[in-house]
Amino acid sequence: MNRIFNSLAAAVLLAASTASGAADLVDKAASATNLKIFSAAVKSAGFNETLKGTGPYTVFAPSDEAFSKLPAGSWEALSKDKVKLAAVLAHHVVPGKMLVTEVKPGHIKTTQGDFVTVKSDNGKITVDQANVIESDVAADNGVIHILDKVVMPE
Repeated sequence: MNRIFNSLAAAVLLAASTASGAADLVDKAASATNLKIFSAAVKSAGFNETLKGTGPYTVFAPSDEAFSKLPAGSWEALSKDKVKLAAVLAHHVVPGKMLVTEVKPGHIKTTQGDFVTVKSDNGKITVDQANVIESDVAADNGVIHILDKVVMPE
């Protein structure tokens, strides 16, 4: 009887530790030191439900510095227009999990509906004109690649 109880207790503890260690794309972005603006934008636009979903998704998340490179007043206007903000965020997300080693040059359809052009040149990955500056940040429901620019939809 003690063995059964001990086995059951161990299973419960393992499940609890696994659940508490889980991190979806929203949690991963929130814990990154250079994705504070992106994380706030995701929550503000109500896009967090998508990124907490089962996915998997590949997120090309602009860094805080990328947002600071937008033309003066652009971020303020964008942050007030929740519909446009959600569209811009969705333009940075593609269905499926794509690690840097799996990137194939070409056009990839985003969850927003437009396409981004992805290039791979000797390990240097670009999405439109943005460079991937940090890659393969793993989450339970996908992966994040951090960009040095905000990629705007057409």
